[in-house]
Amino acid sequence: MSDDIKKSRLSVLSSHLTHLPPKSSVMASEKEAALAAAPSDSPTIFDKIINKEIPATVVYEDDKVLAFRDIAPQAPTHILIIPKKRDGLTGLSKAEERHTEILGHLLYTAKLVAKQEGLEDGFRIVINDGPQGCQSVYHIHVHLIGGRQMNWPPG
Repeated sequence: MSDDIKKSRLSVLSSHLTHLPPKSSVMASEKEAALAAAPSDSPTIFDKIINKEIPATVVYEDDKVLAFRDIAPQAPTHILIIPKKRDGLTGLSKAEERHTEILGHLLYTAKLVAKQEGLEDGFRIVINDGPQGCQSVYHIHVHLIGGRQMNWPPG
């Protein structure tokens, strides 16, 4: 590849990167969304994705769960794994004994999808719960994040 083509590609990539909001503003908007969100019986954005009313890039699906790419990824791989039926499980703090099977299935699915995505060197699982946990959609979901070195503490 010639140097001119490389420079041209780099210029195009740089122009895209300069239009991204600063990381702090993305984090602030996530926090604002979480503080504004409230549990409700109304269909969530995830219900609409399950019902194919809103498009998503699905990477895994079975009879119990759906996994799709996050539209605002925080890492090279950022996938959301959701149960197809909410069944009162809006957040982890709302879990009851009857939810143990689906909670286990969500985590097992995260393992399957991580392998499918080539995350052999590791990944992070996150479940946000409530306003202070930065939960913005009240339909329990697991974030599978990987493809880069994670930091500690996380947030």
